[in-house]
Amino acid sequence: MPGRPGAHRQDPRPVEAATPQTPAAQDRPAEAKPRPIGPLREGEQVLAELRGQLRRYVVLPSEDAFTAVTLWVAATHLQTAWQHAPRLAVVGPAKRCGKSRLLDVVTETVHDPLVTVNASAAAIFRSITETPPTLLVDEADTLFGSAKVAEKNEEMRGLLNAGHQRNRPTLRVSGPNHEVSKFPTFAMAALAGIGDLPDTIMDRSVVIRMRRRGPGEKVAEFRSARDIPALHALRDRLVAWLAPLHAAAMELAPPMPVEDRAADTWEPLVAIADLAGGEWPILARTACAVMTSHEAQRDQDSGGTGIRLLADIRRAFAGEGDPPVMRTARLLDILNQDEETAWEQYTAKGLTARGLGILLQDYNISSANRRFHNGDQAKGFTREQFTDAWARYCPQPKPAPQPGSATGA
Repeated sequence: MPGRPGAHRQDPRPVEAATPQTPAAQDRPAEAKPRPIGPLREGEQVLAELRGQLRRYVVLPSEDAFTAVTLWVAATHLQTAWQHAPRLAVVGPAKRCGKSRLLDVVTETVHDPLVTVNASAAAIFRSITETPPTLLVDEADTLFGSAKVAEKNEEMRGLLNAGHQRNRPTLRVSGPNHEVSKFPTFAMAALAGIGDLPDTIMDRSVVIRMRRRGPGEKVAEFRSARDIPALHALRDRLVAWLAPLHAAAMELAPPMPVEDRAADTWEPLVAIADLAGGEWPILARTACAVMTSHEAQRDQDSGGTGIRLLADIRRAFAGEGDPPVMRTARLLDILNQDEETAWEQYTAKGLTARGLGILLQDYNISSANRRFHNGDQAKGFTREQFTDAWARYCPQPKPAPQPGSATGA
């Protein structure tokens, strides 16, 4: 999108090199040799200035977060070069944490922003082309904040999940001849809201955990007429720097400090850092290692909703004597009546059969008609359906060795 006319306005404060938080030794990538002193190349310079603009308007939880947002914004300008489209999850525990302000700044610097508050999934996927926009969803908690609302927006969750990877189109039947049409879903997306997003979206995201500013934390007011031209000038410089590097970006396979989906999500950001050079390759890998480790630790400490459900279902089966099959209605009764869990408050009606099905679909577990010992048929689950998921996601702790077992005494 063409920028508004206006001279580029420099941040009045000097642009300083970001100093990453000190992570645990195992999280920090190997140090590289210091950059020779000299003028910054354009990539280094424009990223440093973008980071400076972010600092003017928002307080982020760490220097790693500033690095991540800066690189994510730059990566939107090479979306067609990437195999994966990382989400930027801007979440906070309450209002007035700076989530919307961060989205304001991001909107003016990303590639082709498509801003929405409460659009339908159909409207979104019809807006995505082979040259995708950057989706910007504010107030995402209105889409996923409660189980009842999340059920209504399951199609949106599916769209955001599928669009993380290239070549995952959605199919729709339309017209009098019921023709099947393919709609691309691949597009980078930033989502801001109160509370965590659904587990499957968080797992595909670079997560920025916002907090309210403290008494000594000051930021500049954001005024559209005054401030947007400078942000557009930065955006145009990002385009000018990155457009000639598209072919090179497609060939990059940067060494990553993480694996699996975390590597898929962070690879475009690390690739941008490698294209820029200077301090950015180290900053990017440090941010990647530290931030993904932090999210993994949060998951381990609190457990995702799906993992908590799996553990509670295992307890439900055990409480019934581990039967080979259990009625869905009986399982829901046990879960909703268990005082040690919060499933009774999951919706106004507690955890429903539909809600249970949605939570279990990520583990490829679904109810079906089952025959019970008295000859009746009803919807239910077999215990065997859960054994693989239990082993993978919530394995039972190994029993402590008995005294003397190691020595045979």
